Order: sequence, then structure tokens, then C-alpha cells
Amino acid sequence: MKDVYSQIQENPRFQELVAKRERFAWILSALMLGLYLVFIFLIAFVPHLLGTRISPDSPITWGIPMGIGLILSAFVLTGIYVRRANGEFDRLNKAILDEVQK
Repeated sequence: MKDVYSQIQENPRFQELVAKRERFAWILSALMLGLYLVFIFLIAFVPHLLGTRISPDSPITWGIPMGIGLILSAFVLTGIYVRRANGEFDRLNKAILDEVQK
């Protein structure tokens, strides 16, 4: 009889889970990388935009809220991943374990 690990690895649902999780992680990673690249390119090629004050009386430039937005986007994307992992991915994982333990 095969051990549990072999049964799990050969299970089509497990392979589906791995593929879905990997694809989703890569999409979110690419999105975050894209956001960082846009920010860096703005700094490199359009520095006056980020150095422009939000209002004439404000000491805050547009670079500060854009940088904060970039940091917050990392938290949001992490939250999106966690939500899907705790939902769909956990359901698939439980179904695989239930199937193998029968």
C-alpha cells in the first residue's frame, strides 16, 4: 500500500491545488512588482511629479502618499491571498485529506 504522501502527490485535486495556488501567488507577485517598478520609474524619470506639493501651503509632496499607497498595497494583496488561502485553498486541502484518509 502506498504511503499517504504518495497518495496525496498523485491525487489530481492536489495537483490542481498546487497549480491554482502557484498561479495566484505569481499573479499577485507580478502585480506588486509592477507597482514597485512604476514607483521607481516615476522617481527616476519624473522626479518633479513626486516632488510637487499636494497644495501650495502643504509641506507634503505627492511622493509621500504614493509611497504610503505602495506600502498599503502590499498589505492589501497579502490580505487577498490570505482570504483565498483560508477559503478555496483550505477547502481543496480538506477534500484531498478526506479522500486520502478513506
